[in-house]
Amino acid sequence: MDMKLNIPAINVLFLLLAISSTTQSVDINIKKFGGGADITQALTKAWEEACAATSASKIVIPGGSYKMEAVDLKGPCMAPIEIQFDGTLQAPADPNALDGADEWLKVQHVNFFTLSGKGVFDGQGATAWKQNDCGTNKNCKKRSKNFGFNFLNNSMVRDITSKDSKNFHVNVLGCNNFTFDGFHVSAPNTSINTDGIHIGRSTDVKILNTNIATGDDCVSLGDGSKKITVQNVNCGPGHGISVGSLGKYPEEEPVEQLLVKNCTLTNTDNGVRIKTWPSSPGASPITDMHFEDITMVDVMNPVIIDQEYCPWNQCSKQAPSKIKISKVTFKNIQGTSKTKEGVTLICSKGVPCEDVELNNVALTFNGAPIVAKCANVKPIVTGKAPACTCTA
Repeated sequence: MDMKLNIPAINVLFLLLAISSTTQSVDINIKKFGGGADITQALTKAWEEACAATSASKIVIPGGSYKMEAVDLKGPCMAPIEIQFDGTLQAPADPNALDGADEWLKVQHVNFFTLSGKGVFDGQGATAWKQNDCGTNKNCKKRSKNFGFNFLNNSMVRDITSKDSKNFHVNVLGCNNFTFDGFHVSAPNTSINTDGIHIGRSTDVKILNTNIATGDDCVSLGDGSKKITVQNVNCGPGHGISVGSLGKYPEEEPVEQLLVKNCTLTNTDNGVRIKTWPSSPGASPITDMHFEDITMVDVMNPVIIDQEYCPWNQCSKQAPSKIKISKVTFKNIQGTSKTKEGVTLICSKGVPCEDVELNNVALTFNGAPIVAKCANVKPIVTGKAPACTCTA
């Protein structure tokens, strides 16, 4: 399937409604509902008014510094809604203050939603990271993510910054035609479990012109992710751009049609990777994955397929992964690796990878070409590519 597309790739209806909401929307200033520093109630009441309106509305949060508890903005609504925010918003620093809330700001069941402006959403996650024991405790307490976007259609986040989330910065679930453009994620490499944007069970999600610096995956795809575009994204620090991990749970949905293009990864632990669990029940396939025109700058493991993914030894490797991986291309990937084995393709012995292509993968380690390590795959090698000795 041809994954090429023109950017921005927003359908005509979405574009027209976005223009309409910008030029004809009715502004609702949250100051109307209270002028205090805590905007929890003001934003909730402004949303209720906007959601009931029959014409497009824009909720305006003026520049300044604010605080907010967990907020859940629910639809369905009558017309398009935009939230424009140009200030700084802080979550409670105490990780327990948001207990019971999966996300600090949740928006769900809405069509034609836009979050815009130069605003910074500061999750104040430092204490939560220090208390995080998920590496040793399977039943560790899950802290709040900065954003949860659930079951949104034809929606956009533009220019906003997510800072120091206690957990994932963004979770996208059950969305269709959702675009991030000019989005920013900022957290130190010591922040734990702070994936930049995690996508699950969503179709046609685009991450464009975005900078992500965090302590975990810059972008991660969960099960059911389809037709995903990651283009003109800078990642680092972080763990790279990842498909998975997948296969840990039964009844996962297939992942298909990913394009990662014109991205730069700098000082990340991994580059572009696909990861699945061994000895686990999930068996939905991963197919049509394309990584093109990628620049690696001192990346630890630039190109990876890992079907023996088992962090913190939380699984058994007695049985191979059941997930079939096919139609994967790594094309025009250049730059520097921090390891000699800059390409690692470890596929499942039970269901070997098929149609994996290395095309012009010109990476170097200490000035010399990298080498490739692979198992249970017969990669198609074209153009410049590392020597690849594979085992069945």
